[in-house]
Amino acid sequence: MRNFIVAILAICFVGTATAQITPAGEPDGGISKSGDHFMIQIAHNIWSGVPDSIKDNMGGFNRSANAYFMLNKPFKGNEKFAIAFGLGISTANIYLDNMTVAIDSSSAVLVFKDAANAQRYKKYKVATTIAEIPLELRFTAKPLTPNKSIKGALGIKVGQLLSASTKGKGLINAAGQELNNSTYKVKEKSYFQTTRLSATARFGYGLFSIFGSYSLTPMLKDGVGADIKPIQIGLTISGL
Repeated sequence: MRNFIVAILAICFVGTATAQITPAGEPDGGISKSGDHFMIQIAHNIWSGVPDSIKDNMGGFNRSANAYFMLNKPFKGNEKFAIAFGLGISTANIYLDNMTVAIDSSSAVLVFKDAANAQRYKKYKVATTIAEIPLELRFTAKPLTPNKSIKGALGIKVGQLLSASTKGKGLINAAGQELNNSTYKVKEKSYFQTTRLSATARFGYGLFSIFGSYSLTPMLKDGVGADIKPIQIGLTISGL
């Protein structure tokens, strides 16, 4: 989460430098001042395509967050519609119970190990961080008052994997008794696809909208594991 906060600050810095106030009488380069330039998303993550042996060990709420800075260009003939593009960071956490993932292994196949009857961590997650370029086709029913308007958008995101890691906290024995409160983290992305393409959609009113994202490309490289395609469902906060 600390890395995510740093990423948000970096995006805000870039956005502030890019979206300078235009002096009176000068063109604004086609950027709509009423567009949703900043988007913060709180998400629940799902892995589709995983076998039951993994699905049965996935946590109930796999939380994460995304942040984007977008440039908004309304259509000249109808300002209810716009094209928006930008830059952002997407994070994803999948929490696993009684299981570990050997992302630092030299095996040809990524191993998801059942640890129900072994020493393990009480809390364990697989996390990815991706730099993304989103593109949206937007609709705003009241473009002059977007914060009091129905909104919707369809789009795609192209992403580059920045990091992949596993993190365990709170070592317990096979009987579930706590041994210590140690933390163990591994960073390695050799099993993961470095490029991701996702389809996106969101719909809402004013500052808030529900969004969904579906990866069109698998999370893992060919031949190293199941055909896992990440999904995100959550809340978008926008309006600046």
